[in-house]
Amino acid sequence: MSARGPEGVEVGTLVPPLELTVDPEKMKVMEALLSDPTPIHFDTRALAELGLDTRPINQGPLNMGYLQTALTRWAGGRDRLLGFRVRFAGNVLAGDVVRAHGVVTALHETDRGRVATCDVALDVVGGATALTGTADLLIRPVDESEES
Repeated sequence: MSARGPEGVEVGTLVPPLELTVDPEKMKVMEALLSDPTPIHFDTRALAELGLDTRPINQGPLNMGYLQTALTRWAGGRDRLLGFRVRFAGNVLAGDVVRAHGVVTALHETDRGRVATCDVALDVVGGATALTGTADLLIRPVDESEES
């Protein structure tokens, strides 16, 4: 990757995957930041009463953030994420190992530069897919010097 973005991108290029373990302590911080009173995110007794695994269920914004982190690291910065659409397909639990990944499905030129459209997903390693969607990333911005 150069300062301008990843090199040699074409349809089929894989976004380098990001694997991490979901940290229950970070989940607690997110719960507080979101003022999220939903018991499935913190109350193991409520989860047991619902017949679910007793590990708290991760908040959706954290799951989306894992994907966005993988994408923006690859593209060269947060400002490169131009569009992001996902569907929640399953749960991520405290302690799960997740893998964020994507593949370039289209390339097009815009007034801002070259944009890659990617199919993206967040998988629980050894389990189901939790998120699927698409993202648009600016991979080759137009230089200001080229605009003059």
